[in-house]
Amino acid sequence: MDIGMALALGGAGMAVLLSGIGSSIGINISSKAATSILSEKPERYGQFLIMVVLPGTQGFYGFLDALLVMIKLNFFGGTKLIIPPFDLGIQIFLACLPVAFAGLITAIYQGKVAAAGILMAGKKPELAFKAGVVYAVMVEMYAILGMLASMLLITKGIDWSKAV
Repeated sequence: MDIGMALALGGAGMAVLLSGIGSSIGINISSKAATSILSEKPERYGQFLIMVVLPGTQGFYGFLDALLVMIKLNFFGGTKLIIPPFDLGIQIFLACLPVAFAGLITAIYQGKVAAAGILMAGKKPELAFKAGVVYAVMVEMYAILGMLASMLLITKGIDWSKAV
């Protein structure tokens, strides 16, 4: 395999791997809080569900950016597979890092915010949406910015005509 292709696919892999790790940790954090409340108040399941799964979105963002890289490389067939030279492979790798690191970090912190919202909603259910979901979505905005930064770098910041 050419080094440029290895770097490009490595960047795509990092986007999925790091954002997926962050999502797993974030969901773990929020689900522990939910299960502690649900053991005594199972009727609150629906109220907590969105706060538990919200940190999982970062994994999807990393996957979307990795998919975009693979589509740009014609990885799934169609016309000829694009083999990026070394410098283009580095650019693609670096373009994947915003979503990779934003996904890793924001998912963990979003899990902590969601857990706090769940614990608070266990005592004051009327605040579940206001303080639980809204605060967790505020963290989500930075994950979205990481995804958009990577998408823009992949689609507009890279001169794909240099590829073979």
